[in-house]
Amino acid sequence: MTRYLHTMYRITDPKRSRTFYEALGFEFSGDFDIVRNGELEATNYFFSVGDAKDVLELTFNHDGRTYDMGSAYGHIAVAVDDLDEALGRLKEQGIEPEREPYRVREGGSRICFVRDPDDYRIELIDRSGK
Repeated sequence: MTRYLHTMYRITDPKRSRTFYEALGFEFSGDFDIVRNGELEATNYFFSVGDAKDVLELTFNHDGRTYDMGSAYGHIAVAVDDLDEALGRLKEQGIEPEREPYRVREGGSRICFVRDPDDYRIELIDRSGK
């Protein structure tokens, strides 16, 4: 049986990334270091959401490297209980939506896109019914 486990992407500031994802309702599950040949190479940070354990893995490489955003990456989507409240928590971190919340179709959920601290695009989908 196939089972979805997690999505991983690389980050440059673990503290900022943790604050961002916790503001969206992700729960920090734990971290572990990757040590190769006696040297600290990377740290993986895992986050859970609801009953889904360790669905997001953020990897921080300790060698100071930078990353290019791949042109094939689109976004991850996150359902939030109240879009306005989630955007308010992000605004406290200086994070603004790409544009005001909108509906893709009449009667559909309100959505908007934000960028995490490493510029990954995140779709927020409102579940409040507003």
